[in-house]
Amino acid sequence: MSILFINGSPNKNGNTKSLATALLGNKEYTQLDLVDYKIYSYGQNFADDQFDDIVDAMKKASTIVIGSPVYWHSVTGALRNLLDRFYGPVPMGSFKGHKLFFLFQGAGPEPWMLEKGDYTMSQFASLYGFDYMGMATTTKEAKQLASKL
Repeated sequence: MSILFINGSPNKNGNTKSLATALLGNKEYTQLDLVDYKIYSYGQNFADDQFDDIVDAMKKASTIVIGSPVYWHSVTGALRNLLDRFYGPVPMGSFKGHKLFFLFQGAGPEPWMLEKGDYTMSQFASLYGFDYMGMATTTKEAKQLASKL
């Protein structure tokens, strides 16, 4: 089993990474920090865009963990761009058989913010064929979710 952690936080070793560590424990994984990639907005076309590099890395992994802090009541802009860009170039169902976990944390998000984040990721998973394993927002939840790895 290969695991890819896509970190949507601009802080590579912050709280989102800590949640991934709680989820993944001592399992071997690759970390991809979106802050290091150029992912342009949906509809833009620039030669140095790296969206395809991220999709290729996702295709090689059997388990994908996507993490984001709560920014302005939602996921970070980098993660939003990644999700938006799937529409069109990535055929629906392309990730059938891949597991998807979502880590979503913040200093004090309202329950509705977390619900919307979970809804967004479950819909994303459904469209692209992922087996959505669930969302963790705390270390305790991440450790519980680890049983599904």
